[in-house]
Amino acid sequence: MFYLTELGNRLKEAREAKGMSLDDLQRVTKIQKRYLTGIEEGKYDMMPGKFYVRAFIKQYCEAVGLDPEEIFEQYKSDVPVVYNEDLPNQLSRVQSRKIVPSRDSKFIDLLPKILVGLFIIGTVVLIYVLIAKNVNTSQDKPKDDIGSETVNYGESKNSPLKNEKKGEEPAKKEQPEKQKEQKQVTKEPAIVKQELTSVSTSGKNSTYQLKNADKFTLKVSSSGSTWVNIKNGSGKSFYQGTLNRSQSQEINFTNETAAVLIIGNAADTDIFVNGEKLEYSISPVQTVTQNVTIQFAKAQ
Repeated sequence: MFYLTELGNRLKEAREAKGMSLDDLQRVTKIQKRYLTGIEEGKYDMMPGKFYVRAFIKQYCEAVGLDPEEIFEQYKSDVPVVYNEDLPNQLSRVQSRKIVPSRDSKFIDLLPKILVGLFIIGTVVLIYVLIAKNVNTSQDKPKDDIGSETVNYGESKNSPLKNEKKGEEPAKKEQPEKQKEQKQVTKEPAIVKQELTSVSTSGKNSTYQLKNADKFTLKVSSSGSTWVNIKNGSGKSFYQGTLNRSQSQEINFTNETAAVLIIGNAADTDIFVNGEKLEYSISPVQTVTQNVTIQFAKAQ
């Protein structure tokens, strides 16, 4: 018969205080029930490895509303120490995929040369067009002079043609005024679309920034079962609890500077900002528990 350790008793009390059974905790954390029981009873030898012991305890704490770092410090004698060799091999494989291909650097090295070549070609074309235009203008001028002299010889001082031309001059002067009126038509200001961008990521923490928006409506919905805690930038909690399938919470943060979300099961949690779905910058499949911060500066 196994007895609860001090750490296991602390975790169990926090779980029962939230009214959660081991089955509820299994749905939220995606950790098998037998491992959750092993954590409460201190049977760490049944875990896949020391790394998983700390990882499972951390997810257990976050699901029941405890600070994992505080728990690790207070019960450090009960929690196994993790060394680099205990890390799963899959972590090293994930990191190796993030290496930037070297062929991109070759293109970056050639980019200045390409730009210089395009600039030279554009300059040559521009000079050619200007020279051709000046040549055509010089050839057309004598023809215009001859035509004007022919008209002058054929007209007398009292020619009705001159009177007609004089009568047409006011009409020609009115055209520029109409063009000015058309140019003075005011353009309607373009509609500015809100910007929701990722600012930084570190471990399970990610920060986003909301710009060009005059309001901030946050909606959190669940496609399975997830525990969430929604707070403002000062730490005031607006909602804390478990959202089951098709359940959601919508909160107006327009008068706040930030919204902070502690999510127990990010894979089954969708976040919407003013109707726009937030794309996780940290994979919710690889990192189930996440802390998401959305900074907001109201558009002037």
